[in-house]
Amino acid sequence: MQISDQILFANKKVLQRMLKHRFVTDIQKDRLPLPVFHRYLVYEGAFVRTAISIFSYATARAPDIASQRALISILDALANKQVPYFEKTIGKLSIPIPRKLPKAVTAFDNEMLDISRDGSFIDIVTAMFAAEWMYWTWCSAASKCQITDPDLKAWIDLHAASEFSAQAYWLKGRIDVYGKQSSADHLSEIFDRVIHLEMAFHSAAYETSTKKG
Repeated sequence: MQISDQILFANKKVLQRMLKHRFVTDIQKDRLPLPVFHRYLVYEGAFVRTAISIFSYATARAPDIASQRALISILDALANKQVPYFEKTIGKLSIPIPRKLPKAVTAFDNEMLDISRDGSFIDIVTAMFAAEWMYWTWCSAASKCQITDPDLKAWIDLHAASEFSAQAYWLKGRIDVYGKQSSADHLSEIFDRVIHLEMAFHSAAYETSTKKG
């Protein structure tokens, strides 16, 4: 069994909890409240900017030029495709930007940055693998469901697209190549922590106490 599969097997219970999160099931049943989706777009849009820093750390620590080239392509997509997507969508929908994000949202950003600053290349890859594998898994399933909101449908399709799938599988493959330099238990702990942070991040979209600018 490849080390990435060992990680997935060790974390199957927590991953299933995330895949059954209220946010996920509300989308699959076409009942996600519009304000929840709008808040979530703001939170994820903010994290995309954080992801640029995360993948920059990974690029600097990458052990081979092929990995650096792939990571530079990821950074290009984040900066020139995903950031404009969120800017355009948030602007089109006139979604208000809060002055202060919920604690669960900032905790996710901060802890992912901590892993990137303090961890190894494979630590960073594993953290982002946890996030992207989770998104790709449930968005691929949700893309087959009836979703009446066209903006929500577009967001789901973005995370179910072949480009996003290829990126998740690329991260998985890097773990199999370089994960032996670490330990499956250590990497599984990172995966587990990220999924728990993701659950809190998704729950934050249902909160309405954030202060708006």
